[in-house]
Amino acid sequence: MRMSQLFLQTLRAAPADAENAGHQLLVRAGFVRQVSAGIFELLPLGLRVKQKIEAILRAEMDALGAQEVSLPVVQPAEPWQRSGRWESWGADMARFQDRSGRDLCLGPTHEELFAELAGQVVSSYRQLPFMLYQIKTKFRDEPRPRAGLIRLREFTMKDAYSFDRGLAGLDAGYETMHQAYLRIFHRCGLDVLAVESDTGMMGGTGAHEFMALTPMGEDTLVICDACDYRANRQVAVFQKAAGVAHPPLPLDEVHTPGVNTIRAMADFLGVPTTQTAKAIFLMAQIEGERGAIHDQFVFVVIRGDMELNETKLTNAIRARALRPATVDEIRAIGAEPGYGSPVGIHRQRVLLVVDELIPHSPNLVAGANRPDWHYRNVNCGRDYAADLVVDLAAAEDGHPCARCGAPLRTVRGVEVGNIFKLGVRYSEALDATYLDEKGESHPIVMGSYGIGVERLMGVLAELRHDEQGLCWPVSVAPYQVALVSLATEKTPEVAAAADKVYAQLLDAGLEVLYDDRNERAGVKFNDADLIGIPLRLTIGGKGLQRGEVEYKVRRTGETGGIALGDVITGVRLALNAERRMP
Repeated sequence: MRMSQLFLQTLRAAPADAENAGHQLLVRAGFVRQVSAGIFELLPLGLRVKQKIEAILRAEMDALGAQEVSLPVVQPAEPWQRSGRWESWGADMARFQDRSGRDLCLGPTHEELFAELAGQVVSSYRQLPFMLYQIKTKFRDEPRPRAGLIRLREFTMKDAYSFDRGLAGLDAGYETMHQAYLRIFHRCGLDVLAVESDTGMMGGTGAHEFMALTPMGEDTLVICDACDYRANRQVAVFQKAAGVAHPPLPLDEVHTPGVNTIRAMADFLGVPTTQTAKAIFLMAQIEGERGAIHDQFVFVVIRGDMELNETKLTNAIRARALRPATVDEIRAIGAEPGYGSPVGIHRQRVLLVVDELIPHSPNLVAGANRPDWHYRNVNCGRDYAADLVVDLAAAEDGHPCARCGAPLRTVRGVEVGNIFKLGVRYSEALDATYLDEKGESHPIVMGSYGIGVERLMGVLAELRHDEQGLCWPVSVAPYQVALVSLATEKTPEVAAAADKVYAQLLDAGLEVLYDDRNERAGVKFNDADLIGIPLRLTIGGKGLQRGEVEYKVRRTGETGGIALGDVITGVRLALNAERRMP
């Protein structure tokens, strides 16, 4: 491609609405343009990168024997209603009606339709197992699109689905896909960490996320360097030390004027925060019988030295959403903000959930449910009874690993892929069954596996750039070679030599972006660095006198010369060396 013909405009200044470096550079280099919040146009350079990523995805899926299909973006409500997710998905799903009044949505994902398709085609165990995949547009009306391509509303996803007879087949397919994902990200030039994760809206029995580590990541990951434990903080567990065993002491009310935080209370009474109980007041949306949604006051008790993990709580009580309770809602159950405890509240209106450590931590300090007063020696089981006892604590730096006891550490990351063991959640709801050897009917066991294409592109831009611009890996770069001609009106021989090299590179099957524009050398070099093509070749008068083409490796800045007669060999050697780099 000649740059004089390329639909491209590079920018010298970062756009004001670009939040992070990768987003800024993708706009400045002419890869994308933002249409509205979370919705982007891909320009020719950006589309080439996307297509390179998709080619890698197809190659790896095809190598597993997965078959590509294409299911509609616009989906009827009925399959979603049968699975129960039409109501539970929430405002992220874009719903509308056609002219006949039928409910439809823009598919945020495709589990329902894939399960329904399998149910329509599969009848016998002889048809199992198999995998299907697609590379398809999705739409989720994200409340807070951010970071350019990293959190979009309209995006492309490679989603694959496995269909098996039983859990053993699912486990085998899950591990196979896990390894394929590691190969995909490696081929795209991205280092990832696979971590245990929450199943969330997808449901199922297990999940992993593939995380690219970056300080701008939305997720906190919990890692043990002494063993292989890695988990998203949403589901991370750790060893908890119970309080020192003591017999319950008499409840004792203490005057604590102006003391309305855990830290202030511990300092005022001279006790460690491990000897305190923290009260957290929430309102939850919970699905009752026949799908009816009701608000439930949730009173959480956790030890004062720990933080609540809301994902654990949400899963434990099967809540659709959580929000902080208002002051009026708190006082309506007989509690007091800043001085709350479960002692003496109106229990008939409250779901009382306590962390698993609370029953093993005797004689805690907790609020007395009136301003400026606390209780000493509050004991779960004697002074109040919990409705649910479960792990609610968020893992922090330094907490002991649940597997080996070594200190955990936390890092930030961006999710670039996920895999789920769906089990029979969707096949049971959508009647996707098969008959076994005895003629007995069973639900098909499913797995789901997703990679966001634009998100992967955005993460690569975020992690692979420098002060001059983007640094694409060879495997996904829009072009492999940037050919820069320094010809002027006074040096037609340079233009002729550049045209000849361009033709040779194309004949050799190499992808070349040929800068034949009538621009200054500095402009051309800056654009080549900004766009981030792995190898730059420069043809100028001085180089021709030496019989050389000058080269520069974008990633390292290494420069040198290649003899004109050996251009193809030299370029291939340089590109192969770059392909081998991590």
